[in-house]
Amino acid sequence: MINIIKAVIFDLDGTLLDRDQSVIQFIDNQYQRYHERLNHIPKDTYIRRFIELDARGYVSKEKVYQTLVKEFKITNLTCEALLQDYRTQFKHHCMPFPNLHSVLEGLHNKNLRLGLISNGKGQFQMDNIEVLGIKEYFDTILISEWEGMKKPDPKIFQKALHQFNVQSNKSLFVGDHPEKDIQGAQNIGMISVWKRDDYWKNTKAEYIIENLQDLLSVLEELNKG
Repeated sequence: MINIIKAVIFDLDGTLLDRDQSVIQFIDNQYQRYHERLNHIPKDTYIRRFIELDARGYVSKEKVYQTLVKEFKITNLTCEALLQDYRTQFKHHCMPFPNLHSVLEGLHNKNLRLGLISNGKGQFQMDNIEVLGIKEYFDTILISEWEGMKKPDPKIFQKALHQFNVQSNKSLFVGDHPEKDIQGAQNIGMISVWKRDDYWKNTKAEYIIENLQDLLSVLEELNKG
């Protein structure tokens, strides 16, 4: 069978990396490590407030920690120290979604070009990719800080496709965010695959998957054509 689809490009957070669970593990561990300085705050309160302020990663951590220090009257630990702790320690709590490696291995074995496009800080995101053990699967990795552009800017999608020398309608983009991932990919003619996240509603993608394993069925269906 000749593959109609030539490339599959992924988002990272919420698609390959289970960011919600990773954040919970990290912030729980941060509280425990700094317990002597944070013990005036109930652990559940600290964790819950961090998650609220973080807004699923769409608020800068600098602002998150500035607010935490102010609200909880943390006087013996600076927001800068907490921020640096986040930057260096989060990678140790990265959790993949189920079937991550087997799916990437399956796609690799189909001779597909694989890419990853992530909004975020360059080294921070690359550290997370390396900890997940998936860097070697990708022919290109584009991270917004290093690229000087971010999703849904069409140029960042187009850069990956140009590197692959693949037409947009011969490629899939897999992501969880309705605007940054799905609409951004659709705007340049890519086939979009939404990895369902109940946080978002009414996401209009060509395909919807519940888990990464479902992606193999999507490819099989497309390549039948």
